[in-house]
Amino acid sequence: RKVGMTELFDEKTGAAVAVTVIEAGPCTVLRAKSVESDGYDAAVIGYQAERKKPTLPHVGEFKKRNLEPRRLLREIRGPLSEGIVPGGEFRVSIFKPGDVVDVIGRTKGRGTTGTMKRWNFHGAPQSHGTEKRHRTPGSIGSNTDPGRTWPGKKLAGRYGDERVTVQNLKIVTIDEENNLLAVSGAVPGPRSGLLMIRQAKKARIRTAPAKG
Repeated sequence: RKVGMTELFDEKTGAAVAVTVIEAGPCTVLRAKSVESDGYDAAVIGYQAERKKPTLPHVGEFKKRNLEPRRLLREIRGPLSEGIVPGGEFRVSIFKPGDVVDVIGRTKGRGTTGTMKRWNFHGAPQSHGTEKRHRTPGSIGSNTDPGRTWPGKKLAGRYGDERVTVQNLKIVTIDEENNLLAVSGAVPGPRSGLLMIRQAKKARIRTAPAKG
């Protein structure tokens, strides 16, 4: 869960670093899938206590395992570490400062917007006789043949509320007591928005320059 943004100071250089504070867990393990039972390895985890009255099938899944219902469920595929069993927890302690991660979230929804806000169009000239068309997209069609708008043309429409992944964010610090971590830079979504943190898939490996 995104808490908000602030800045921290680098202990070595003293430079201010913009960071996003994230409440990472605890996430309860609901089910551990395996190749033998399900055909693939995965862990089904839940986050945050259920606020509404949950549906009976939802309650049954947790009651079967003597767990409290969780608001959000996600399946994380991949090889499972030893000790991942129903009732276990993923806490912020699985990370450490210096790790590089990807953060996935949904951007803020901005409703219906024009082409200038949605696609960064330049707009029409602000003078020289332009009247009431300063923010229009210009021509959207073709010539007489084929005389239609091409598929994929960038036009006005709904903007935001999209799944976005921000890659290669460095973990600056961790507060295990409060399940908080701070990552460098910004992440998608508003405050209190839900996020998924994973190990970076395209981490940049920096090597020392050769001497000589």
